Amino acid sequence: MAAIDDLINQIPNVSLRERIKQEVNRLQKNKKFGLVYEEHLPEYTELYDAPIIKGSKVALKGQNKSDIYIVTKIINKVATCKLIGERKIENYQLLDLTAIAEFGDPIYPYLQQIDNICNNSQSQLWHQLIEADNYHALQLLEYIYSGKIDCIYIDPPYNTGAKDWKYNNDYVDSNDEYRHSKWLSFMEKRLKLAKKLLNPKDSTLIITIDEKEYIHLGALLEQIFPEAKMQMITTVINPKGVSRIGEFSRVDEYIYVLMFGDSKPIQTSDSMLTLETDIKKTKSKSGTIWLPLKRSGSSSLRTDRPNLFYPIYVDKVSGKVKKVGSPVPENINSNDVEKIDGCDTILPIKQNGTEGRWQLQRSTVLTELKEGTVRVTKKKNGEYILQHLNAGAKKEIENGSLKVVNKDQNGALIIERVDNKLVTAKSVWNKASHDATTYGTNLLKKFLNDRSFPYPKSLYAVKDILNLFIGNKKDSIVLDFFAGSGTTLHAVNLLNKEDGGNRQCILVTNNEVSDSEASKLRRKGYQPGDNAWESKGIAQYVTWPRTVCSIIGKDIKGNTVKDEYLDGVSMSDGFATNVVYFKLGFLEKNSVALGMQLRKLLSILWMKAGAKGKCPIIRDINSKGFYIFKENKFAILVNEKNYAEFMTTVNEDDNISTVYIITDSEAGYHEMISHLNVKNTYQLYKDYLDNFRINTKG
Repeated sequence: MAAIDDLINQIPNVSLRERIKQEVNRLQKNKKFGLVYEEHLPEYTELYDAPIIKGSKVALKGQNKSDIYIVTKIINKVATCKLIGERKIENYQLLDLTAIAEFGDPIYPYLQQIDNICNNSQSQLWHQLIEADNYHALQLLEYIYSGKIDCIYIDPPYNTGAKDWKYNNDYVDSNDEYRHSKWLSFMEKRLKLAKKLLNPKDSTLIITIDEKEYIHLGALLEQIFPEAKMQMITTVINPKGVSRIGEFSRVDEYIYVLMFGDSKPIQTSDSMLTLETDIKKTKSKSGTIWLPLKRSGSSSLRTDRPNLFYPIYVDKVSGKVKKVGSPVPENINSNDVEKIDGCDTILPIKQNGTEGRWQLQRSTVLTELKEGTVRVTKKKNGEYILQHLNAGAKKEIENGSLKVVNKDQNGALIIERVDNKLVTAKSVWNKASHDATTYGTNLLKKFLNDRSFPYPKSLYAVKDILNLFIGNKKDSIVLDFFAGSGTTLHAVNLLNKEDGGNRQCILVTNNEVSDSEASKLRRKGYQPGDNAWESKGIAQYVTWPRTVCSIIGKDIKGNTVKDEYLDGVSMSDGFATNVVYFKLGFLEKNSVALGMQLRKLLSILWMKAGAKGKCPIIRDINSKGFYIFKENKFAILVNEKNYAEFMTTVNEDDNISTVYIITDSEAGYHEMISHLNVKNTYQLYKDYLDNFRINTKG
């Protein structure tokens, strides 16, 4: 640089000399050390639900994203378009165009509720699936979850040179000279946003990758996250190997783990950490031993299996089961079931009072009572808890991992784990349950039948890595913004079922159609944005169906899934949990500022308030001038004239923890919140416009 400075000083024009010095200084400050690559322009976003008007930026549906047009006029549904940067003028049918937003164009997002699955109405836990380009979804999530995410797990495109990912609407192949820099530019933008979401005091970022980009990714991670502790794990995902001409047969891939603040892997007895390959020894190592005898989730009503609705009589003094009654005829009400003197009558009644059913047949319960594998405990409030020993635990008793040390006073087995030595995770994993074919591809087929997804992760591989960092955090928030087939949510549900956790999972995936499917659809005359096209996209065709099917325990055709998870729990049991499916859309700025979009913004406000209970929907305008969402623990003041009544209502309800106030007055806002006994308050829509504008430069 000294030589350059000498040359600059020889420039006689003082003004020019100073300007050049400033530019050189700027370049010096921007110099990168370590990883150097081309910074490509980011992808633009297609706004399918935005109207196309004069002045709109548009692109041809499904075409190369480098061609962006400005609409100069519209006549009879034909738009005259000028190619940006050129004089080229073209006329296109409006149906062939889509409005777009470039990097730097501010856009205002909202979440449209597409669907939901509620399989546990008693729980306030709701997971979320967001169909969106993950770049803009991350910008939205920054507004909601900044610094609150406990764990991010992602399985990004590996950039193999095959048709595994797109940049600017084109597949990046192995002959592209900018292939690696495009991938790095693509990842950098998303990882910088992810950094803002992670809790700096205690969180984990987990990224899977193979040999194509692992070196570049490692350097990029060191550059973006210098404060993190970083390690790389080698994991066997295909023991049979993938043959490659003139090369080693590939059996493994890699997992980068970045630990922030106090984050560290928990110690565990799981034999995968000692390079164990015998799957029989790893089953049920860390699962729930006793399961509820009363069924929950799908097919859990008396009407579903009438023969599994029968009374169990428990002695009031000893607490021992005296008798197991016969199935109650369908025409007899639960209140009319026969009583026995000196016994409490236990029926499978749900918490909301509806008639449920037991997990096991009467004959099976009688047998297991003799064997000690059904037990009854009484809580302090007088409520009885009936449980049975799960299949995985029985297998562990057989192979010696669990030891029966005694029986309690009622004959139930008292069990302890033989090998409870805790060990630290090793950096090389070779576990049979991590086989991506058996427990990824084949497991997915159990739920989706002939619907395929390329290279889904093993369910247990994802569950195991998550367990190391959130196994002791039962209320953690997990994010996967390359959600693919939805394995991460499936794994979180499995973890929650095993230990009674309340972990929340947020999935983000686009709705991209596979290359082969896109060719078929184009031949039929369909384009991106058409219902027929979108219905074949990842989110709608794979991620959401897998989520629903795994929760209700049935396949895509409605048939019961007749198989077990590795801990012995039946897949047909499903999961007692809830998920809402959103699609990311964008609002016009002025309509937001005028307060016209509360209905569309409600989903975001619900998430920001903690996503408690079922996401509410505003159907009719409230004449009171405010909304109280008791189940969701938040409230919205729409009209300041109704503040007095609003304040009284909120302060009398201890459940309300978040309040949104719509006002343009900063002073008025602070005056109003000073009288509210709530934890969190936000000013709308100033808060939205100031903090929620996304996609801008800088």
